[in-house]
Amino acid sequence: MNADDVTRAVRLALDLLAPAVDRDWDVPAGSLGWSCRETLEHMGDSYGPSDPSGFAAMGVVEVLVHTHDVAAGLGLGWLPPADLCARALGRLFPDAPPGAEPWPALLWCTGRADLPGRPAPTTWTWDGSLR
Repeated sequence: MNADDVTRAVRLALDLLAPAVDRDWDVPAGSLGWSCRETLEHMGDSYGPSDPSGFAAMGVVEVLVHTHDVAAGLGLGWLPPADLCARALGRLFPDAPPGAEPWPALLWCTGRADLPGRPAPTTWTWDGSLR
């Protein structure tokens, strides 16, 4: 993953969220304990040690899953590109369920959705180790 992937994720999120600028951003962001506004602010938090591809993947995951959270809070549909999700999964989640579609797998890996026969994990972490 690289900076172009992060830019792409951010552009997709902006395309979805910009038309909702006049909505109430203090509503809960999906199943999170944060508001939509707080969730967007969280996207800029530090991610921990990694290498360039790991940082890019962490940025992509943060943008994709938190856009999902905000979209749920605002009642918007959100389906990011499978290739972006697959590359982020490949870099950060080596134990992602094999054979699952990339977006549902990413939601599962980040504790946001169940997969068939697999309840969503209650805790999760990514592997941003240096490679």
